[in-house]
Amino acid sequence: MNTSGKKSNVRYVMLGFMGAAMLVNFIDRATLSVAAPVMSKELGFSAADMGWAFSAFGWAYMLCQIPGGILLDKFGSRLVYGLAMIVWSVFTFLQGAVYLFPSAFVMLFVFRFLMGMAESPATPASSRLSVQWFPNNERGFATSIYQTAPYVALGVFTPILSYVITLFSWHYVFFSAGLLGIVFGLFWLGFVRDPLKHKSINNEELAYIRNGGGIPELGSATQQKQAISWQQVKNMCANRMMVGVYIGQFCLTSITWFFFTWFPTYLYQDKGMSIIKVGLAAAIPAIAGFVGGIVGGMLSDYLLRKGYSLTFSRKLPIVLGMLLSCSIIIANYTQSAPLVIFVMSLAFFAKGFSNLGWCVLSDTSPKEALGLAGGIFNTFGNVAGILTPLVIGFIIQATGSFDWAIIYIGSMGLIGVISYLFIVGKLERLTLDAAPGTPAVDAVLHKS
Repeated sequence: MNTSGKKSNVRYVMLGFMGAAMLVNFIDRATLSVAAPVMSKELGFSAADMGWAFSAFGWAYMLCQIPGGILLDKFGSRLVYGLAMIVWSVFTFLQGAVYLFPSAFVMLFVFRFLMGMAESPATPASSRLSVQWFPNNERGFATSIYQTAPYVALGVFTPILSYVITLFSWHYVFFSAGLLGIVFGLFWLGFVRDPLKHKSINNEELAYIRNGGGIPELGSATQQKQAISWQQVKNMCANRMMVGVYIGQFCLTSITWFFFTWFPTYLYQDKGMSIIKVGLAAAIPAIAGFVGGIVGGMLSDYLLRKGYSLTFSRKLPIVLGMLLSCSIIIANYTQSAPLVIFVMSLAFFAKGFSNLGWCVLSDTSPKEALGLAGGIFNTFGNVAGILTPLVIGFIIQATGSFDWAIIYIGSMGLIGVISYLFIVGKLERLTLDAAPGTPAVDAVLHKS
């Protein structure tokens, strides 16, 4: 451990690793949406087929959230996340070779399903790491950094991967993304450590994290561990505050999955853009989403530092952003490509601005079960990962148009606003013994 008197800032190095890991995560998720317009035509997949292929990831991702959370609480984020990254990247790579199998569609579904299983601990691991490494008044910013990875993946890598298709073929989208993930997974295992085991951190930084509400001891031998019963899990699922947060996350994830699945196809088919133009056009809303995510997280932390309550500081960006995301419906009333891109950019900026669900989870989950709580939260949220691509696929199949699909996505913002305003209530940290209707509060952490 570093013994210098000046407070170290190792937490920002770890934040860089967290952001890069989430970037790799979402590049792998985005590969199919980038390849889909060309891949589906070459392999003869219908809109409904692609809906099922897009949803395969969501089925596995949702079903494995709770088991993934249990693994995180038992073995820690460093090991579980690193190994998971290598495994999901292997399945990403294999998607580029589905044409070699007797049924390309079946193997695509299987590989996407297995990739979803392997990625299930990713976001809960980041949430858990943010509690270990950051005090409360920096956690909104930390969360915004790793939660903006989807926007960077879309904004920077969609044009790059689209260009790869024009140079080579859709197969190399999967090959290149898979290799990137495998290499970074090895780097993660080599360099990432928990706070108490990192050689460069000093006592001053540990005290700063701890006194600010962070839990650097999380998962260490010094932390007193408590057995978790299924009744306590049920209490977390049934708590009114958490139910409202789950609904809000479902709505946000629905918007995310539209952009990560059908958006390039929407631009290609509905707006008649070429693959190169699709890559460039899809990047603009993603950049707006990145900016929105950073601004929303910084605003939330600023309000907290100014003495506003945790509830007001977290809810204000969420409610305002979700309300503004409804503007996506305007795209149905114009054929102007620049206006469509502007509307999509505004909606994605708003989605990023409101994307503080994981920060809320870090603020409110029982400190004894942050991995499990993250798994439960992501399970409910990622039902959208199944429903969104399927619903949109069937809408297109039935109507031949994206109009009702855009209305469906726009309505998610309004539902999320209603949930946070009328269901969530006051944000408080739960204990494992919290009753379903009235959250018990950990007094020490609540005061902090």
